[in-house]
Amino acid sequence: MLSFIVPAHDEEACIEATLRAIAAASAGSPHEIIVVDDASKDRTAELAAAAGARVVMVALRQIAAARNAGARAALGSVFVFVDADTLISSAVVAGLVRVMAEGAVGGGAAVRFDEPTPRWVRLVLPMSIWLARRFRITGGCFLFCSRTAFEAVGGFDETLFASEEIRLCRLLRAQGGFVILREAVLTSGRKLRTYSGWEIIRAMVRIAFAGKAGVKDRSRLGIWYDARRPDSTRAR
Repeated sequence: MLSFIVPAHDEEACIEATLRAIAAASAGSPHEIIVVDDASKDRTAELAAAAGARVVMVALRQIAAARNAGARAALGSVFVFVDADTLISSAVVAGLVRVMAEGAVGGGAAVRFDEPTPRWVRLVLPMSIWLARRFRITGGCFLFCSRTAFEAVGGFDETLFASEEIRLCRLLRAQGGFVILREAVLTSGRKLRTYSGWEIIRAMVRIAFAGKAGVKDRSRLGIWYDARRPDSTRAR
């Protein structure tokens, strides 16, 4: 069985579309959908339950810990982590089922952003996808793995407030085949619309200079953990 694990914090604007997409994409496979509501102040949990998801309530404000909480509640043999602002398709689910049947321990997918996005994103994205496939790493918006491999590596590192998915990718690669699907998921470009390119670059440079300490300190990670900026051009 596939266990779809969706961490969410104040995602009432996106959660219904995400859950509908998961349900439609996985209609031909035994599955469950778990939404981990991490201290939301809006109707995320209510909407998720109404959509048929099992809701796990936590108050952690940490993406790694929220994903691990979902994994502990999951019943399936394959974990599929999907961000609450990400849409998947039946082609993506078929792809992950195929590579898992072929012996992979996990993987990810190509990523597209909903429009509009800044021009620099459209220029950089093809190279980013190529690098992800070349080095077998994936962003946290869509990542899948076997329960066995996930438990063998200890899950997501809860000392990290960012880049926890990169560390998990590295550990899973050591367990066996890790595949980046050619099929793509569609994730929100809201951070790319509500933060300027310079703000994003400055944040990345600060983290890089701080080293591992930079992703262990939530105060350095405002792009991920500050109150969400209004996205007036949201096109989902």
